Amino acid sequence: MTKFFLVLHVLAAIVAVGPVTVAASMFPPGARRALADPGDQRAAETLRLLHRICRVYAGLGIAVPVLGLATAMSMGVLGDAWLIASMALTGIAAAVLLALVLPRQEELLAAVEVTDATGAGTTTSTGVAANPRATVRLAMFTGVFNLLWATVTILMIVRPGSTTGA
Repeated sequence: MTKFFLVLHVLAAIVAVGPVTVAASMFPPGARRALADPGDQRAAETLRLLHRICRVYAGLGIAVPVLGLATAMSMGVLGDAWLIASMALTGIAAAVLLALVLPRQEELLAAVEVTDATGAGTTTSTGVAANPRATVRLAMFTGVFNLLWATVTILMIVRPGSTTGA
C-alpha cells in the first residue's frame, strides 16, 4: 500500500503543483505586457487563463499533502524531522499562494479588465496599473512560492536523517 500512496502522491505533486508553479511564474511578465498595451486583447485573455490555471490546480493541489500524509503513515515516518519540515513548508507555500499570489493576480486582472463588450479590445487600467511595483511584488511572491516547493521536493528526495534507505 505504501508504494501505491507514494505513486499517487508523486503524480499529484507533478500534475497539481507543476502547472501552478509554471502559470504563476508566467503571470507577472504577462501582466506587464497587458498593462503596457491596454488594447492587447490576447494578453488579457492569457492572464485570465494563467490565473484560472493557478486557481484550479491550487484546489487540486490539496491532494498532495493528503496523499503525502497517507504515505507517511504507511511508512511510519510521521515524526521524522524531514517530514515535519516538509509539512510546515508546504503549509507556508499554500499560505503564500492563497494570501499573496492569487489575490495580487486578481488585482492585476482587474487592472486589465476588458470594458468594450463589442470585442474591440479596449481595456481600462485601475490603480494597480499606476503602481509599477505591482508586478514586481507578484513576481517576488511567486518566486518565494516556487522556492518553497523546490525545498519541499529536495527534502522529499534527500530525506535528511531518514533510515528508509534513500
